[in-house]
Amino acid sequence: MTDLTGASVVVTGASSGIGRATARAFAERGARLTLAARRGEVLEDVARECRDRGGQAIAVPTDVADPDSVRALARAAVQAWGGIDVWVNNAGVGAVGAFHEVPLEMHRQIIETDLMGAIHGAEAVVPVFLRQGRGTLVNNISMGAWTPMPFASAYTAAKFGLRGFTASLRQELKVHPEIHVCGVFPSMIDTPGLQHGANLSGKRINPGPYLYSPERVARAIVGVVRHPRAEVAVGFPAGWARFAYGVAPVPTEHAVGLMMRRALERAGPGSRREGAVMHPTADGVRASGGVLERKGVPPAERLNGFALIAAGAALSLGALAFARARRTG
Repeated sequence: MTDLTGASVVVTGASSGIGRATARAFAERGARLTLAARRGEVLEDVARECRDRGGQAIAVPTDVADPDSVRALARAAVQAWGGIDVWVNNAGVGAVGAFHEVPLEMHRQIIETDLMGAIHGAEAVVPVFLRQGRGTLVNNISMGAWTPMPFASAYTAAKFGLRGFTASLRQELKVHPEIHVCGVFPSMIDTPGLQHGANLSGKRINPGPYLYSPERVARAIVGVVRHPRAEVAVGFPAGWARFAYGVAPVPTEHAVGLMMRRALERAGPGSRREGAVMHPTADGVRASGGVLERKGVPPAERLNGFALIAAGAALSLGALAFARARRTG
């Protein structure tokens, strides 16, 4: 689907972060959006923003952990726009902390949102796609589906499961050439995710300066809708994780575990909080989490460009020096 003008697109988790950036990106291409999240008032703001950017949009407050709520979301999209061309399962939550320090109900809620939420989305939209004979389902999965993340065990379980579910469903629907199931695997992104996630580690979490922008992921999601692919890594770390864990899973697991343990050991004390895992919160409504802004550094996609320019300049200078040495030698 190269032309998205008038396409009916559902985006879950649309009130902030990658979801909000994705809604904007589709609106700028003339799509008709059905926006879903738990925070209805914030969704209305996103819908207005999408209309200002050239799209059409309705807001449907939805809890993806509730299958009836997700089915109602699908019905609202069909009623508003006559069908569904694209469904983006983006809603997600997480918790940082040792497994035994995170309450069981929070582990359960993370899996209900991150894994079952996407399954609920598929259950609601696949029958629509089959009736239409076409459609694209995009699951926003995470590099955490390729490399286990210690101190985020339920999140890792949900994301590993979501990758498997996505691959399985893709093969089931292979006999329908106009129905696509795609997975997007972002690296670390500067979103309000840290505000919304629970932190029961007792440590202050610092994601570091090497973060990609949510707009970078939004472009990848739009790209995979226009040109469907099975799996798309967003950012160098996600691509590295995919390769490393595929080639050497045990050493990669040990390396990531050591890195996470040392990061938490060195972190300063922080307050324990539940974030928005169990209940929505009022904070964190932007696409950006503001980390890059506070640190005064550009997003990783721009840093990568600077690195390529620097490498090219170094190679050019080296080639000139070599040529000059040969002429004078």
